[in-house]
Amino acid sequence: MKYLFGPVNSRRLGVSLGVDLMPYKTCSLNCVYCECGGTTALTSEIAEYVPTDDVIAELDGFLAGSPRLDVITFSGSGEPTLHSGIGIIIRHIRERYPHYRIAVLTNGTLFGDPAVRRAVAPVDIVVPSLDAVSPEAFARIGRPAGGITPEGLVDGLVEFRKDFGGKLFLEIFIVPGINDTAEELAALRDAALKIRPDAVQINSLDRPGTEAWVEPAGRQELESMEGLFAPLKVEIIGRPAERIYQDRHVSDMMKEILSLLRRRPSTLDDLQLALGSDREQLRNVLGSMTSDEMITVEVLDRGEFYRIV
Repeated sequence: MKYLFGPVNSRRLGVSLGVDLMPYKTCSLNCVYCECGGTTALTSEIAEYVPTDDVIAELDGFLAGSPRLDVITFSGSGEPTLHSGIGIIIRHIRERYPHYRIAVLTNGTLFGDPAVRRAVAPVDIVVPSLDAVSPEAFARIGRPAGGITPEGLVDGLVEFRKDFGGKLFLEIFIVPGINDTAEELAALRDAALKIRPDAVQINSLDRPGTEAWVEPAGRQELESMEGLFAPLKVEIIGRPAERIYQDRHVSDMMKEILSLLRRRPSTLDDLQLALGSDREQLRNVLGSMTSDEMITVEVLDRGEFYRIV
């Protein structure tokens, strides 16, 4: 599959079929923590980066088998709202496959554009990011394309929330030493209260980030932040439950592994949870792919991470 990946066992959404509308790695931010790697095409220009009709055709081919899914999620190699056809694809899913929930994982930078807000409005779940409100911290973490500001991001989400009838979960990614100070957290709380999400999701590094100096925040530190966002509901993002629907439409395991690793490095545990595969079979396939120099292994604190060579 060229534009779809998974289904994967998402930490937040359950069994998720990914829809990737962007060439690797096209985004409006170049976040220091991004698990997909550094942005190679930094832009805020909305365009048809991949053919809309081809994405729809691939979706129709996959969904014809009525796979068991919790959600269809727009995410992947870049910022999905940069694609000018995202609204067309969302409406197609909504009209042809109304029994599936739709989610959009976004950095939120383009919601100041009314056309983007209209395009995303029909979905069930939107998870935008807001990692900093002060210009200095926002620039250090997000390294945005020209013209993107934290003020514009917050204002766009406030406008979107006014008419959006689905669930809005605001993700805050903690980068220790930058946005975990009392001042930065207080500013994030004020912004979150303006946006009025259904919940604030506090996250931290789980896989290798773009910059080697980025460290994960400790679980205790993250939990200590829960009360700071009252009265908003707060969730600390953790590991996914071991749940995958075995009757999903699948391709060859090696292709599935490459599809996942193309978007983010993963451990054996990550891949097992995402693919629902037998552990020893998966280990053997990874060993063969490593020997054939299709993938490589990097040892970090959380274990051995597989990457595409």
